[in-house]
Amino acid sequence: MTHTLIDTALDIAREAAALAADRRRGIVEVADLKTSSVDVVTAVDREIEALIRRRLAERQPGDGFLGEEGGRAERSTSLTWVVDPIDGTVNYLYGIPQYAISIAVVEGDPAPQGWQEVAGVVIDVCSGREFTATRGGGAFANGVPLSVNRPESLGQSLLSTGFSYSQQIRTQQAQVMAEVMPHIRDIRRMGAASLDLAALAAGQLDIYFERMLQPWDHAAGVLIAREAGAEVRGWNGSAPDIDWLLASHPDVIDEIESVLVAAGAHFDFR
Repeated sequence: MTHTLIDTALDIAREAAALAADRRRGIVEVADLKTSSVDVVTAVDREIEALIRRRLAERQPGDGFLGEEGGRAERSTSLTWVVDPIDGTVNYLYGIPQYAISIAVVEGDPAPQGWQEVAGVVIDVCSGREFTATRGGGAFANGVPLSVNRPESLGQSLLSTGFSYSQQIRTQQAQVMAEVMPHIRDIRRMGAASLDLAALAAGQLDIYFERMLQPWDHAAGVLIAREAGAEVRGWNGSAPDIDWLLASHPDVIDEIESVLVAAGAHFDFR
């Protein structure tokens, strides 16, 4: 069954990536706002989510659906598809080549604390790089096995993160990162969680940390990172969710977690 699921996810993600690339050749306009005046959705986001949902209904009838742009479908099976039609919408809007199609299928309750990721695909639309993983089956980029980098120390570790669309919360996050910076090599902020997690899996980053991520932001990426050997944690030993997601090689995760906590990273954002 797992092979069928990953094949389905990959076929549909490829079609969605082709559509995203085609639409980007024209004019991309903001269709609506979400949490703030800078948190945007484009008509292409909605078009791609609708495409993915149709294709999944054709190939996986009865499965649930959870999409960023409001798409929901109850399940009559044990499976739910968790979809970010364009991860990195602001990058897409500006033509910055760092956005992806992210499709995961999970088993169990359709919420991060209650599911198990079964298969996941992240396609970097601009490079064409295809990241895939199945539970217990490893992680790959265009068929080549992935393995997380083992940094010599925390001080030699490159960390990627993301920031809230709320100006107040973003200010607090910047203050936290200012405290973290002396302990690491450097930080990157690239604007697409799924690609950050895939980059961690590929050894192009050493640590990924972010809060306020939605399920579709990380469902596929978490599985890819884990299957490449990363340890992925939520807050206080829980599954990663909106409250906390930290991923790295197991050798440095305890140390960076301590640094983040000491820097005040677990402030109340609600």
